[in-house]
Amino acid sequence: MSASSSPQPKTGWLKIFLRYEMLLLVVLVAEWWLFYHFGTSTNRRGVVVGFGTVDRQFDILRHSCEIGLLALALTPIIITAGIDLSVGSLLGLCAILFGKLWHDGGLSIPVAAAITLVLGAVGGGLNAALITALRLPPLIVTLGTYSLFRGLAEAITRGAVTYTDFPASFLFIGQERWLGLPVQAWLFIFVAVIVWTLVQRTTFGRSFRAIGFSPEGSRYAGLPVERRVALVYVLAGLIVALAAIIYTARLGQAKADAGTGYELFAITAVVLGGTSIFGGTGSVTGTLLGVAAIAVLKSGLATLPIVIRTNAAEEIAGLLTGALLLLALMGSMLPKLLSGWRSRRKAS
Repeated sequence: MSASSSPQPKTGWLKIFLRYEMLLLVVLVAEWWLFYHFGTSTNRRGVVVGFGTVDRQFDILRHSCEIGLLALALTPIIITAGIDLSVGSLLGLCAILFGKLWHDGGLSIPVAAAITLVLGAVGGGLNAALITALRLPPLIVTLGTYSLFRGLAEAITRGAVTYTDFPASFLFIGQERWLGLPVQAWLFIFVAVIVWTLVQRTTFGRSFRAIGFSPEGSRYAGLPVERRVALVYVLAGLIVALAAIIYTARLGQAKADAGTGYELFAITAVVLGGTSIFGGTGSVTGTLLGVAAIAVLKSGLATLPIVIRTNAAEEIAGLLTGALLLLALMGSMLPKLLSGWRSRRKAS
């Protein structure tokens, strides 16, 4: 028997257990347990219920669907060392365009939705063209379109128009259940499977990591870097448009401030899930766990008695989300800092 044969299983199990996704799953379970034991809330009938009730879990699914879709859209972008700060604003613009096409344009819901998906892809295509054709930094480009998309939404509605009175058949998507789950949860699962398959199980998606790690090296290897980077931004616009339609169905209205601040939660979920903000590494599985962690945090905070008394659940959620983003960024820098420290120690 060789000397290396016996410890191999232990090493394998230990490696699996210490994977970042597994550690994040442990944190998620601990977070849920904390709110389950200490969180309560009041339902529509004024009855105090616990955090762990089925209705409460369904509410978490409903309210996290749009942010989850934005996080899925951002995962390939960040893996390629890009960023998109405009996803929240594009969601608001797509919601307004969808409402206008149906209400003012007289189009049916399916036709208005299809056109909205195309317009979302066009919005992502604008980011793609500026980034790949003009070689502008993604941060600057999407910061500009962040203001552009929100400004267009405000201009279309003049800051006052809100589209409402959508048919019940459309509201079913955002407010009812199908096969035991909220309807939008099935749409989210469908998109998650597609993005996961693209990023994790295809050669095409794996090239995103090579591009994020070294764009120049990828070009020398023959990869069409610009085309693939452009694709992830167009895909993001398409997914954001779907999120806008689901958002409108959930609230029953389309307004210009839809999606405000969603980009922060989505980016935090992606980075918290282990995707490096510098590109080259990341997984859709980690993103999904990051979305779940933030969704449980936001919903659970609103059920803690001390937070209820202060009436500051949204503010505290924003504060903790920002803190999580900073911690995740520092965590992504830790391997580089340790590597540099070891190199300096060996040199000395």
